[in-house]
Amino acid sequence: MSQVIAITNQKGGVGKTTTTINLGTYLAKVGMRTLIVDLDPQANTTSGLGITNVNAPSIYEALVDGASAAEAIMMTPYDGLEVLPATNVLAAAEVELVSVDQREFRLRSALKNLEYDFVLIDCPPSLGLLTLNGLVASNWVLIPVQAEYYALEGLGQLLQTVQRVKKALNPKLTLLGVLMTMHNGRTSLSSQVHDEIKKHFPDKVFDAIIPRNVRLAEAPSHGKPISHYDKWSKGAKAYKELAKEVIQRVK
Repeated sequence: MSQVIAITNQKGGVGKTTTTINLGTYLAKVGMRTLIVDLDPQANTTSGLGITNVNAPSIYEALVDGASAAEAIMMTPYDGLEVLPATNVLAAAEVELVSVDQREFRLRSALKNLEYDFVLIDCPPSLGLLTLNGLVASNWVLIPVQAEYYALEGLGQLLQTVQRVKKALNPKLTLLGVLMTMHNGRTSLSSQVHDEIKKHFPDKVFDAIIPRNVRLAEAPSHGKPISHYDKWSKGAKAYKELAKEVIQRVK
């Protein structure tokens, strides 16, 4: 059975897409057959994997029209890593799904017969219908949190949403962990935020900490994961560690 992980936080700019791409690449590198689902209408995950030409069907057609997800999946240039791509037309799905029967279960149905070791879902920065589909389709939630002053703001709301989804729609949904991103080891603020989050989630904070790293920030503009852009960078080492932790935790 696939381990399906929703990577989500309703705050934008916390490193969801960076985490999805790089975690996915490192899982594939250690032999895990991995699918990335781009559920964000900005489609940054798709372009960050170097895919600029997406023909229909895409994730939009799979969700709204019931098209085959298997036919929409594209190979990436990275062994063992495939992507269910998005285009900006996905923005319309948020409205179009409102009147659809079983609207929260569309993604789960689309992914049901696919066989992967890991499926990573990059959710949009909102708690709308697309994110709800991501949570209903998953058995795990991974929350990237930026090491900054307002980090905990909104986390409570997100966790309430996760609990409501678990209770009403998906009893298997479990918090896999909270990931500190954009951590600056030279400032006391980053350390304070890290300590505060560990206090709130004693067993759930990943040991891997994603640093503020220029190479990590540059990689998407080249359409490459960090493992293929600069595998010796601090960012690459951090995501490699995260992949090991994720594998251990889902076991």
